[in-house]
Amino acid sequence: MSSPTIKQSLLNRRMLICIFTGFASGMPLYVLISLVPAWLRTEGVGLKEIGFFALIGLPYIWKFLWSPLLDRYSLSLFTFKPGLRRSWMLSTQLLLLITIAALGFLDPLTQLWPIAWLCLGIAFLSATQDIVLDAYRRQILPDHELGLGNSIHVNAYRVGGLIPGSLSLVLSDFLPWETVFLITAAFVLAGIALTLTISEPPRAHQHPTTLQAAIVEPFHEFFSRQGVQQALLILAFMLLYKLGDGMATALATPFYLDMGYSKSEIGIVAKQAALWPMIIGGIAGGILMLKIGINRALWLFGLVQIVSILGFAVLARVGEGLWLLGLVIGFEYLGVGLGTAAFVAFIARTTNPAFAATQFALFTAVTAVPRTVASATTGIIVESIGWENFFYMCTLIAIPGMLLLFKVAPWNADKP
Repeated sequence: MSSPTIKQSLLNRRMLICIFTGFASGMPLYVLISLVPAWLRTEGVGLKEIGFFALIGLPYIWKFLWSPLLDRYSLSLFTFKPGLRRSWMLSTQLLLLITIAALGFLDPLTQLWPIAWLCLGIAFLSATQDIVLDAYRRQILPDHELGLGNSIHVNAYRVGGLIPGSLSLVLSDFLPWETVFLITAAFVLAGIALTLTISEPPRAHQHPTTLQAAIVEPFHEFFSRQGVQQALLILAFMLLYKLGDGMATALATPFYLDMGYSKSEIGIVAKQAALWPMIIGGIAGGILMLKIGINRALWLFGLVQIVSILGFAVLARVGEGLWLLGLVIGFEYLGVGLGTAAFVAFIARTTNPAFAATQFALFTAVTAVPRTVASATTGIIVESIGWENFFYMCTLIAIPGMLLLFKVAPWNADKP
């Protein structure tokens, strides 16, 4: 049987599903990190209190702790057509619809703790939805479409963030917050519509039959399939591949301010120069992976990531020029889009579809922990060595992850 063409891979129902899974996954997160802080600040809540709201993001890191439940149990309460994946999708989406809408009916000045607990609940539901959407996507995509499907998902995720991060903020200038949150919550209906129109993935029956198996087997299967040494190398690669890139962008906005750019210039030039190249890079990366395979994409896109970090060092040395700001940021986030597309595809390929929920949640948590910990130290490092040397250091930090490609993703080991 001949391989499908790029057109056939792009224009199929699976890619349409990936658009909806990305949108449904991204929207609740940006409610928490963009819309809620803006709402609290405009209502007079202090910066210290708003800063502590970052802790509501913990469920996104610890989601692997309850992911075995999603591999083992089906929730038939909220769905007329029970199924392992669809039941969890619809349950979380219905509850997200209710909880996001409920936010606007609370008073930030007198009900800050109820708002915090409700936001924590939204984060838990959102993280749980991410688990099942990742598992569903892994089970419907054939291996040759993992790169394209996951890049489409990631980009739709970012577009979904524009609803609470842009549209809802604009509406808040003209409408009361109760109405804004009701309108924002209504976009959850897109995910509900997806869940009601899709069927269970063809391999959904391949799942653990006991809770003990759901907890133990994903780890046992991974180390048995890969071997202990190779499994540890893969985990090390997941820790390191995007570490330098993540550290380089952790303090992006303070860096632009230190370079003398105004907040308006940053808002107009920097944010737009980051968003669209990142989306273009993700889509282009997904299409290229159909031709060159995931392994070669990790090599090529990883090199783009490393070179793009050096652009920040150039900006730190020159320190002026809007055209240079846009060029450097555009190239950096093109690299981010390309690298993320290949990296997420690699994570998906590494999982076993039978344990997709637990393994995918665990692997993504592994990638988040070092980035979070290392990024927390970036301010101290910059104050010690300066911006230019900091970006040189980030470039060096990115190299060990590239060297691990010799072991975990050799150039000629996979076929497009």
